[in-house]
Amino acid sequence: MEIWRWVFIGIIFLAGFVVKIEPFKLGRSQPTERISGSAGDVLEDDPVGRLKVFVYELPSKYNKKILQKDPRCLNHMFAAEIFMHRFLLSSPVRTLNPEEADWFYTPVYTTCDLTANGLPLPFKSPRMMRSAIQLISSNWPYWNRTEGADHFFLVPHDFGACFHYQEEKAIERGILPLLQRATLVQTFGQRNHVCLKEGSITIPPYAPPQKMQTHLIPEKTPRSIFVYFRGLFYDVGNDPEGGYYARGARAAVWENFKDNPLFDISTEHPTTYYEDMQRAVFCLCPLGWAPWSPRLVEAVIFGCIPVIIADDIVLPFADAIPWEEIGVFVDEKDVPNLDTILTSIPPEVILRKQRLLANPSMKQAMLFPQPAQPGDAFHQVLNGLARKLPHDKGVYLKPDERVLNWTAGPVGDLKPW
Repeated sequence: MEIWRWVFIGIIFLAGFVVKIEPFKLGRSQPTERISGSAGDVLEDDPVGRLKVFVYELPSKYNKKILQKDPRCLNHMFAAEIFMHRFLLSSPVRTLNPEEADWFYTPVYTTCDLTANGLPLPFKSPRMMRSAIQLISSNWPYWNRTEGADHFFLVPHDFGACFHYQEEKAIERGILPLLQRATLVQTFGQRNHVCLKEGSITIPPYAPPQKMQTHLIPEKTPRSIFVYFRGLFYDVGNDPEGGYYARGARAAVWENFKDNPLFDISTEHPTTYYEDMQRAVFCLCPLGWAPWSPRLVEAVIFGCIPVIIADDIVLPFADAIPWEEIGVFVDEKDVPNLDTILTSIPPEVILRKQRLLANPSMKQAMLFPQPAQPGDAFHQVLNGLARKLPHDKGVYLKPDERVLNWTAGPVGDLKPW
């Protein structure tokens, strides 16, 4: 088996797997393959003309002033909530007449509260969100017609509208009660989890398109790295005993493969990080505190086959992007066999995954570019909302009928914001 692996890796290095760098800038020639079947059709849908969105005008303390206080939020992996707001303000799907709207959007920047190290603090988020909902329900009649069933909210926290970065506490909190009927647009996705409710739209985390564009390397650069990963394997500060962070999956990667020549893995984050991903065949995308991370976006953009290690993960735009065809899924318990799993994949399978990853539509769907482009993540969110129309008549409440409990949840959440 060991000899076979070295033969395999030798083929990669000598032939380069006929792999070229697939830049995401549209219009450049590269080996590609269209996504077949309904997934490809969904990916290329145009939502314009299929829905109308009314954007509530909130006091600036809910959005613009928060951003002015800390502009770092524009580059954070949770920045989709900011850019979605900006996109909708000038989008052709926006309507200024709420009576003709299919959906209502409340622009609240709940993740723009960062520590000195740039880590998000979700502790004020529930009070901020409750305050915004109280405002729209008092000043407009539309929330009260459905108690939010025709409203959508961006909640890109680690565990969405559970508003905590540690899973155990997020599960204990549950989804903010006032959002139980709304459609949640969130980066967190895990099947059978209390923080993912039915009907939510899972989106990619924000990764800066312009920054990635500036790190492209020549197309014909061979992929000479077999497996690549940069990031934490242990989180001693938050998980001193080990084993809880990433459910032990990252620790297993390090313990089993730190000395394996096929694996280029480290905690260091070099300035050549983006360039290195473009030289790699496989990029590890393991869970951390949450099952998702920007590595997933970066891998797709740079044509590096994502190796997804996160049991029961719900991936972004799964009805449009054929993740099973472009990625490799490894159960957390099978991490010790990762080398065998990856070296056992036939070259023709790898080549096909790379051709699919080279599809410009695939890359575009993972990005929130400025300005927006056809088929990008903004449009995929709108496609998801459009496919939910028309609303079921049962979502409309009778006069004075109430379903949600406004006093439910932790006592701290009920304090004014």
